[in-house]
Amino acid sequence: MNIFITGIAGFLGSSLAHHLKKNKYNISGNDNFIGGYEDNLSNDFKFYNIDCCDFQSMQRALEKTDVLIHCAATAYEGLSVFSPSFVTKNIFEASVSTFSAAISNNVKKIIYCSSMARYGSQNYPFTEDMKTKPQDPYGIAKVATEEVLRNLSEIHDFDWTILVPHNIVGPRQKYDDPYRNVMSIFLNRMLLNKPAIIYGDGSQKRCFSYVDDCIYCIEEAIHNIESSKEIINIGPDEEFISINELADKCSNVTNFNGQHIYYEDRPQEVKFATCSSNKARKILNYKTRFSLDESISLTYDYIKKRGAREFDYNINLEIKNKKTPQTWKKKII
Repeated sequence: MNIFITGIAGFLGSSLAHHLKKNKYNISGNDNFIGGYEDNLSNDFKFYNIDCCDFQSMQRALEKTDVLIHCAATAYEGLSVFSPSFVTKNIFEASVSTFSAAISNNVKKIIYCSSMARYGSQNYPFTEDMKTKPQDPYGIAKVATEEVLRNLSEIHDFDWTILVPHNIVGPRQKYDDPYRNVMSIFLNRMLLNKPAIIYGDGSQKRCFSYVDDCIYCIEEAIHNIESSKEIINIGPDEEFISINELADKCSNVTNFNGQHIYYEDRPQEVKFATCSSNKARKILNYKTRFSLDESISLTYDYIKKRGAREFDYNINLEIKNKKTPQTWKKKII
């Protein structure tokens, strides 16, 4: 079976590609390196250095593809409030271009990796039957992409599954990005002998999912008939912890004793975000195999081995005003 993975140099895309290649799938994919590392790639994959927004190039790359797994995304929820043009272009336009290219090549199924941002601020744990309530441009673009995918499926008769991962962590994640990946930011800073930077009072709570606990669910969705035309949360609904607790755990792993630094809340940040994974357990046989402590330790080992790095402010802030986090305007992270 020929599988095409968008964002194949990124964290989720590359992890999935390596996993599926071991299971004898033919793997190809594209990336523009906004959020990935070149050493995430392998000669075992056919790689296209093209942007998802480039429809004609994507159309050529997707020839003879059976299943498209769309992982590529500028997954910058907080940043999308201050760089909405950049983020939404690389979510919505990139996705529609990719879907169009896939459909023109008669792809049999599209698996789309959406975001927990689709739920916004409402009662938790979030379940798939809830009405979407995104509260930032990133989440809005993700939900709009879901709607287009379903609409095109009704017209052009292909199968789809929408998967909703929870805060994925682990090796191959970009850890020198100042705008996202809170666990990796904490660990990288501590390895640089710098304290964790926390927005607000740190009482906001999340669940974190080790990448291997997500990729086997994505593989299952390729063939699983029950996943057809379903939206499914994937990730743990255990170990729901505060950002303060996460920072403490990262300090323990790195043996860093500095006090955390606190800045003002980021606008539109959801206070409490966790999903129920009961549907994934039922349909995809989801199981949490890695604890949070194991996830932190494995992520730390990867960053330490690869080498701590200063943060790369490679994305411009489109809107700078009194609400823009000082940590970004002044490049404090």
